[in-house]
Amino acid sequence: MAHVKLHIPGPVEVSEKTLRAFASPMIGHRGQGFKDLYGKIQPQLQSLLYTKQLVYLSTSSAWGVMEGAIRNLVHKKVLCCMCGAFSDKWLDVAQRCGKSAEGLQVEWGSPIRAEQVEAKLATGEFDALTLIHNETSTGVMSPLAQIAALKQKFPDVMFIVDAVSSMTATKIDFDALQIDVLLAGTQKAFALPPGLTVFACSPAALSKAAKTKDRGYYFDFVEFQKNAEGHMTPSTPSIGHIYALSSKLDDIFAEGLDARFARHRKLAQMTRDWAARHGFNFFPEKDYESVTLTCVSNGARPGGRSVDVAKLQKLVKDQGFLIDGGYGKIKGTTFRISNMGDETEESMNRLYAALDKAMGQL
Repeated sequence: MAHVKLHIPGPVEVSEKTLRAFASPMIGHRGQGFKDLYGKIQPQLQSLLYTKQLVYLSTSSAWGVMEGAIRNLVHKKVLCCMCGAFSDKWLDVAQRCGKSAEGLQVEWGSPIRAEQVEAKLATGEFDALTLIHNETSTGVMSPLAQIAALKQKFPDVMFIVDAVSSMTATKIDFDALQIDVLLAGTQKAFALPPGLTVFACSPAALSKAAKTKDRGYYFDFVEFQKNAEGHMTPSTPSIGHIYALSSKLDDIFAEGLDARFARHRKLAQMTRDWAARHGFNFFPEKDYESVTLTCVSNGARPGGRSVDVAKLQKLVKDQGFLIDGGYGKIKGTTFRISNMGDETEESMNRLYAALDKAMGQL
């Protein structure tokens, strides 16, 4: 069967180089070989996240660590910032963990704004908040730096940030922003297979976790820290993922972080330019568009062009490319095109040519 190239918001396309690294010969996860592998990538991960903290590797989807953050760090009440399908889900996850939780709900397509968060935290009810930096379902990137600045006013509130579809594509300075937990799955901007999560915790988060009862074991942040100090993981890791991550980190630093961030910004703008040329408008509020994927309005917003999304997807797929037909309650009234990971101007131009041809057939 011919491979269909992925331009969905995740998983994204994985390079042959990365897949070869993923298939490296197996080693023991408690031996020196694994310690050397983790020891090699640890400083690279710290540079990537701009942190002096140890960076952890969890063999799980990002939701595992997201739930773990709730179990480790919420003693009183958590404020869940909700602006799309995945951030909305975090409220349900918190409640299923038996925690007191409240949603800060904004309309899909809108970002979370710092003044909204500040008004909630000023009540003194909350000891943690959850924020999705880049809401994949809507293509909205909330102003992380402005929200994180609130840490100065509310130092005891744990700031838990999902950067699943933004980590490696835009600068996130973990230490300077004083984030308490920053996490991402590897199947999006990292351009690795799904099944591994990269995350970091602040000293304050580790201290609070140590005081938390019933935090479990698999996602116990204290265990992650203890093991990372010896270049180990608490449980058996997916070693293939870590070989692939090592290969990808070499690629990232060969390109350079600033160049990588600029490439993602440029490709996102190219995709918006393509959509605008065809008469579409966009689902996110202006100036809050993602740099890793474009959520095109297809009737979800007044004005702008509307097409048969399912037909567009099929016409593009017939040419060897897969785009996304919208997620959740905006499925069909939006569609999404990813530019994250290893994409280049050349590779995106091939997609635009296929999209142009499909548009001519609608």
